[in-house]
Amino acid sequence: MTPRRLLLSIHDVTPGTVAQVETLHAHLCDHAQASSLALLVVPHHWNSSSIAQDAPFKAWLRARHAAGDEIILHGWSHRDETDPRGWLAQFKARAMTAREGEFLSIEGVDALRRLRDGRALLEDIIGSAVPGFIAPAWLYGDGAHAALAQARFDFAEDHFRVWSPQTGKVLARGPVITWASRSPARMRSSLAFATVARSVLGRAPVVRIGVHPGDTGQPRIMDSIRRTARRFRNSHRPTRYAALAAVGASARL
Repeated sequence: MTPRRLLLSIHDVTPGTVAQVETLHAHLCDHAQASSLALLVVPHHWNSSSIAQDAPFKAWLRARHAAGDEIILHGWSHRDETDPRGWLAQFKARAMTAREGEFLSIEGVDALRRLRDGRALLEDIIGSAVPGFIAPAWLYGDGAHAALAQARFDFAEDHFRVWSPQTGKVLARGPVITWASRSPARMRSSLAFATVARSVLGRAPVVRIGVHPGDTGQPRIMDSIRRTARRFRNSHRPTRYAALAAVGASARL
């Protein structure tokens, strides 16, 4: 029988968020009985100084990779500087993120350049392949999907699935459990969803938990993360995204 799997990720990993990332890492590993997590790294966060020039951060990232953490590309700048086209893209840009849906509306050529440059930078730092990409705010437009098909990542993820950009095969389905602290209403909504998820996702083949540096400033969110990680630690085995992709690839052989 295929074991149920638990994917644990920390988003928005940058030089400025290392302290919060360390707090979240310890919190998740303690309560989910995990030894490693996925770190979603932004190479040039909001067009500030590149991680390529930050020696302490590069050393820290290499150490985390050597300890077993999975390094995943998480955009280039994490900043959306385009004008969304169409009502659906406009709704996503306004309702689902605060101008951080970098890959929602960019053209395919620009998206491909950012994917390749970001991947090359991370691989140069850690000395190993970067197998996957997860867009900021989990938002993708047509240009991003076209670019992903060319960039040859093993996996990508949005709010409702993990899939192979090379084949289109869906590797996991179901909503990601995450928290929002941008406003009291969003926080209440995310806390309520996490409570529901703990009740209804117990038999899901794959459960995904994604946390953000801002979560560390909200005790109610941190408590909800603890409750959620503990709920799934006995029923689901912590797994790397790449392992999930490998299972999907072997199923095609």
